[in-house]
Amino acid sequence: MPHKIADHPVHLGLGATAVVEPPFDGAMDWYARYSERHADDGAEGRLVSMYTFTTSWDVWEMHPQGSEVVLCTAGAITLVQEAPDGAVTKVTLGPGEYAINAPGVWHTADIAESATAVFITAGLGTEHRPRPSTRTAMPSGSG
Repeated sequence: MPHKIADHPVHLGLGATAVVEPPFDGAMDWYARYSERHADDGAEGRLVSMYTFTTSWDVWEMHPQGSEVVLCTAGAITLVQEAPDGAVTKVTLGPGEYAINAPGVWHTADIAESATAVFITAGLGTEHRPRPSTRTAMPSGSG
């Protein structure tokens, strides 16, 4: 049975498993429930998801336990990455291009018009902090 990745993310777990996730509802507590479902996979579990953005993010996030791959599939997304030493870099991705958010790197995204991206995330222990200079929000879930 086919599934839309924007609606039903996939968990990649221990033993090379792949699990279809419940519908993404756009709420941050969806991620908490995801973490509870797959806690036994620890830092080795990966969430594969896809989002379409029309606005820049209003939060920063950081994944302390592993890297995150961000693959742009449509439009353009500018990742803003802040390294542990405070150095800030920006990388703009177009369709077919990807970047990696290393463990411990705070990151956010700027969207000029619209962008769709696939995320492969080591989500264990993910942290968020506000990004007060923007006026927009995180993903709504559908692509």
